[in-house]
This record gives sequence, C-alpha cells and structure tokens, in this order.
Amino acid sequence: MLREGLAAVRTFVLVPLMFVYTLVLAAVVIVVSRANPTSPIVDGIVQHWSGLFLRIPPVQVRIEGIDRVDPDRRYVVASNHLSMFDIPLLFHHLPLHGRFLSKKEVFRIPLVGTAMRSIGIIEIDRQAGGSSRHAINEGVRIAAERGYSLLVFPEGTRSRSGELLPFKKGAFRIAIDTGLPLLPVVIEGTDRVQRPEKKVFHRGEVTLHVLEPIDTAGMTNRDDLNPLVRRVESAMTETYGALHAQHGGRT
Repeated sequence: MLREGLAAVRTFVLVPLMFVYTLVLAAVVIVVSRANPTSPIVDGIVQHWSGLFLRIPPVQVRIEGIDRVDPDRRYVVASNHLSMFDIPLLFHHLPLHGRFLSKKEVFRIPLVGTAMRSIGIIEIDRQAGGSSRHAINEGVRIAAERGYSLLVFPEGTRSRSGELLPFKKGAFRIAIDTGLPLLPVVIEGTDRVQRPEKKVFHRGEVTLHVLEPIDTAGMTNRDDLNPLVRRVESAMTETYGALHAQHGGRT
C-alpha cells in the first residue's frame, strides 16, 4: 500500500512538471529545426527528454545485444510495443539517430505536434487508407535524406495483454523498399512500469534486447515479404517469452 501511494505521489507530481518542461523543449526544437532540421542540438534534446522521462517512475534498464548495432548505419528498427515508455527507451538506449511513426492524435498537442513534424516524426492516420501510405512514404523519404533510422512497431498498436500481437507488414515493406537492414528489438517489462489502463507509473526494471540485424538487400515484396514477417515475428516472440519467463516476476 505504501509503495502504491509513493508511486501515485511521484506520478502526479512529476508528470505535470514534465509536461510543462516538454512544451518548453518543444518550443526550442521548433526554433532550432527551422534553422537546421538535422542540427545535433535536436537529437541532444530528444536524448535529454527521453532520459528524464525514464526517471519519473524510475526505470532501470538491462540492455542485451547492443553490440549488434552499428552506430554508423541506418536501420528499420522493429520493436514490440507495451507502454508509452517504449519510445523514450529506444531513443535513449539505441545508439542511433531515429525517428518513428506516430498516430495523428499526438500531433494535436500544442507545440509538441509542431515540434514532432519539424524533426521528421511521421504522422499516420489509420483511417486514411492510401493517403496515409503516401504520408508514410514521404516521411520515410525525408528520414532517408536526413540520415535517420526508422523506429516501427510492427504490431501496429500497444499490447494490452502483455503478449505480442500479430505483426503487420508495413515495417517489413519499408525495409525491403529501402534496402535498409531490419533490426529486431524486444522490450520486456515496460507494461509493469505503466500497467494497462492505469495512470500511475511504477518503479521497475525492464529489458531491451537487440537481435541480429537482417540484411534486406536484394529482397522483394513479392517473394520475401511474408517469409521475413514470419521469421522476425517468430524470433521476437521466442525471445520475448524467454525474457518474460526470466524477468517477468520483477517489479
């Protein structure tokens, strides 16, 4: 009971302060990115914000396989999705300059939405059909021009059950179309930090496990897309199950 109370106090004090600070940082990002959208200041702010957000509960992170990431290469990063802590976790601990796909509702937040667009975060509208695919393709093109890796959640949405959802094909099409290596990443434990449908953040330990990158050069959507989806989904599901069995009891 005491632990739950402390978590509630920490959440309801720090989250509003973090939101105000986020608006301030968003304003700085807008100004800087208008002068130079690829300024290292922008990535520095993103790293700073992500680290602070992870300290709210706080989150302790166990990292596995990070040596498989080449900081000088671009990737399509495919990660499972358990909570709002996944994006800052990936931003803060993967040694990459990454951008991600975000649902259009997030872009309605004052200043934040403008800042996200200015640094190349890709807006998606699940109801827009072909126009959404066009927006994604344009966002991928801009990310490529700026030298960014792309962070994608192939489940398409956050899992509420703690188990991986069936994978959609979008991330894999992007990897094949761009010829970028696919980097599978498995996250375990962020759903214990932010429990489904709960507003309180809980102190906890999470694992970020990087699997071997997959070279997509020479692959085609016609011949290789479905086998690639099955291969990555199987590997990530197996890894997640092993991590959950090993660390799932931690809080």
